[in-house]
Amino acid sequence: MDIKTAFEKFLERGFEFYERVLAKFSVRWREHANRRTIITLVLFGAIALYAYLSIIRPPDNFPIAILVTVEENMPLTAVAEMLEEGGVVRSSFALRFVVAATGHEQNVRAGDYLFKEPKDLFSVARAISIGAFGLEPLRIRIPEGATTKDMEKIFSLQLQRFDEENFRVLAFPLEGFLFPDTYFFLPNATEELVVRTMRQNFDTHIVELEEEIAAFGRPLPEVVTMASLLEKEARKYEDRRKIAGVLWNRLDKGMLLQVDAAFLYTLGRTTYDLSTEDLASDTPYNTYRYKGLPPGPIGSPSIDSLRAAIDPAKHSYLYYLADRKGTTYYSKTYEEHLQKKRRYID
Repeated sequence: MDIKTAFEKFLERGFEFYERVLAKFSVRWREHANRRTIITLVLFGAIALYAYLSIIRPPDNFPIAILVTVEENMPLTAVAEMLEEGGVVRSSFALRFVVAATGHEQNVRAGDYLFKEPKDLFSVARAISIGAFGLEPLRIRIPEGATTKDMEKIFSLQLQRFDEENFRVLAFPLEGFLFPDTYFFLPNATEELVVRTMRQNFDTHIVELEEEIAAFGRPLPEVVTMASLLEKEARKYEDRRKIAGVLWNRLDKGMLLQVDAAFLYTLGRTTYDLSTEDLASDTPYNTYRYKGLPPGPIGSPSIDSLRAAIDPAKHSYLYYLADRKGTTYYSKTYEEHLQKKRRYID
């Protein structure tokens, strides 16, 4: 046998061995394919679960319904670190990676964000990339007759950027000139915006009455102050007109107004809670002690009270009182007033 023939036989045996080994390996591969598939799936599932639990899912202290601010010109690194510290995301590195991978690394949107429910990493990344701030107007009702102190409490409960102390400084000089109404403010509205909006609303409504006020002949501050008293003294429009007639009559005659509602503003007490000491208290709002209108409004009057103040009922009554059911009685003399007080109040 020559060398060529021997080599050919060697190759032939080698190929046969290779085919046998390959056949056995193929059988074993098929036998264990399901097991390997399961192992692979379990491995990838474990990795995915770990990634979700440690990186993707919202942190346990996620700030629900709390404003989160991204400052103007804030780099992505600083934004990501701020959001991690604030409990919005679990990993600042992961957030930077996702934002950069979507091509928004250079244009993260600045502003106030509000999340009504916990958001995962990808949702947060999308929000700051496209400016999905999540801010929706809040419906805030300021009731008729509300004082600036009442407004302060109402707004501070709903507006997260609202500074109560600054509101007092801005609003107190405008007592009575901030119109009571239903307002719609974003959660990040400031006290400056609130005061400006309410004053503009007042000016808009007062335009409707400009001609009537001019014809009535009293300056606007007096009209608003009178209207604020009427707002507290009666609920029905006709009663407000009659009481306006009484109070303007008393002012014209130089009499004390003796309006109990002013004590609600200064002392927080109603007619039936007042004591002798209260009636003698030394405050410019004490209309039992000082003649004329109070130094300013005691709340924000409605448009009805403003109308009643400039359209008082024409009569000669100088006294009035209301029973506990809200019915108002009018008198021309003090003796008649005392009789009705004994009959309906005492």
